[in-house]
Amino acid sequence: MYSYQYGGKQGISHQLVLRDDYVVIRTQNRQELEAAVSSAEAKQLLPQLQVIAAHQEAGIFVVTPRVEADGSETAAQARQVLKREEQIRFAGRVLTDPASGVPFVYTENLFVQFDPEMEAEACQSALEHHQLTVKKRLTYANNAYFVGAPQGTGLQTFEIAQTLLNEPKVLLCHPELISEHRSRQVAAAIPAQQWHLRQTEVDGVAVDAFVNVADAWEVTKGKGVAIAIVDDGVDVDHIEFSGSGKVIHPRDVTEQVDDARPKDANPMYGDDHGTPCAGVACASGLEQAFGVAPEATLMPIRLASGLGSQAEIDAFVWAVEHGADIISCSWGPVDGPWWDPENEQHKLVTPLPDSTRLALDYAVEKGRDGKGCVITWAAGNGNESVDNDGYASYDKVIAVAACNDDNKRSIYSDFGKAIWCTFPSSDIGFPELNHPDPKTSGIWTTDRVGAAGYNPGNLDPNAEAAGDDSGHYTETFGGTSSACPGVAGIAALILAANPELRWDEVREILRRSAVKIDLEGGQYDADGHSPLYGYGRPDPAVAVKLAIGGDDSDDGDEPWVDEDEDTVGNPKTLVAAIAFGILSVALLWMLTHAS
Repeated sequence: MYSYQYGGKQGISHQLVLRDDYVVIRTQNRQELEAAVSSAEAKQLLPQLQVIAAHQEAGIFVVTPRVEADGSETAAQARQVLKREEQIRFAGRVLTDPASGVPFVYTENLFVQFDPEMEAEACQSALEHHQLTVKKRLTYANNAYFVGAPQGTGLQTFEIAQTLLNEPKVLLCHPELISEHRSRQVAAAIPAQQWHLRQTEVDGVAVDAFVNVADAWEVTKGKGVAIAIVDDGVDVDHIEFSGSGKVIHPRDVTEQVDDARPKDANPMYGDDHGTPCAGVACASGLEQAFGVAPEATLMPIRLASGLGSQAEIDAFVWAVEHGADIISCSWGPVDGPWWDPENEQHKLVTPLPDSTRLALDYAVEKGRDGKGCVITWAAGNGNESVDNDGYASYDKVIAVAACNDDNKRSIYSDFGKAIWCTFPSSDIGFPELNHPDPKTSGIWTTDRVGAAGYNPGNLDPNAEAAGDDSGHYTETFGGTSSACPGVAGIAALILAANPELRWDEVREILRRSAVKIDLEGGQYDADGHSPLYGYGRPDPAVAVKLAIGGDDSDDGDEPWVDEDEDTVGNPKTLVAAIAFGILSVALLWMLTHAS
């Protein structure tokens, strides 16, 4: 058994036991597990393993063999094989609680608090004696540190922690232990069909290609942030949008009325698209579907006019003047046929009208009291260059591509320099382009209530239900149309965590929080940008942490700062302090010698 102690020397000792049939894996740069392996041996091994816990914000996965009979032997083989992979930082055995079996991951990091009377230099010396490196001086507790042991210390971390705790001047010390137990409670509420939001199984097939909303929801679910969905009609009477104050300032900029509901009178409108877009962003999760930001408010803006219309401009002006924080646009120029790469339509360049450009400029310059609205835009579904699309490629919007349930590019998704990030969506199998069938039928989200929309439910005897029997939800939504409001939802979580951020700071957080998927085929350049995925798939948990001022890594790159003297260990601060002192002396001399 391995022991750790919370509460100091007089605290309670807790025990963990090794599980030989479990393997904990940590990838480099928070990569997906599949993306982190490159050898044929490792790729052949992965299908024999199933993920039972994941901490994607740290690139940590706990796996176990699918076949229990030879579980320990297969796990031992996995540890040896994965240790040889360049993109795997660690592969080792897992500790579990002996009573519940809950797995705990140890990180070779420790929390230490010294006696408050102990000088900083003495603390530093004590840590160095145990070969521990300060990763962060913790300001929320007196004389407390987050420290790291040398890589490869492994289970000896527990012994180091206990040895330190036994020293007279150490008040508290224990290893950093990570358990998925708390997050799992949140994730359990997410329907299993929503594979893009949680690790799950669909029709008995494991799907592990989700964005990490559960950990982000421990901090915020988007309350206080307004997402404008500029699209066709939104069924605001849906149960997932029915909460008090959920829908704000609805508008139909085509009909010029304050009602964004779908219009069935004119069949040319085809108002089925806006309801699932809104659901992906901010469905409340009252029954069968969560949005990425379930507590954000929804501002539905119905736009049934063509590109470049005045109604298009009115949509952005309405959003800005009625307090939208984020504007999601899952529309644009007509795409070429994705299945025909030789079609001439792929070469069509659609410029952004000046009128619309100025409306977008107005949104990012005047929105949110000058901090700017965050604008997300669907990259397009033509399997063509997004850079030919003047809307999605405009430098003041965030172009969102689509990735699938296997952490690869959806076959139809547009690509190019303007792609900023990607988000899970549907896919289509296409043998002609050597593209396999997806594991899922698409994204499960809100649909128009009843027989209208994508899923008629059992209300239409001539159609097969593509979602729930009542026709309230669809399981077939997709395209970059679905990916775009997904990122809008992440932006809402970011702004809920820190409302003072500018639009471009939100965009930068999306970049910094992104997990790079499909490293082998993603064509990432030296700056970490891929023409297929942009900077990767944003991790909401990491994004929220960055928004509130946290670090997105555990590499200890922050300066070591003394609690009472914040110039210690920070050269820039120290230089500034010296300069200020010189200036103060000079000013004092001038005043005392003035005639």
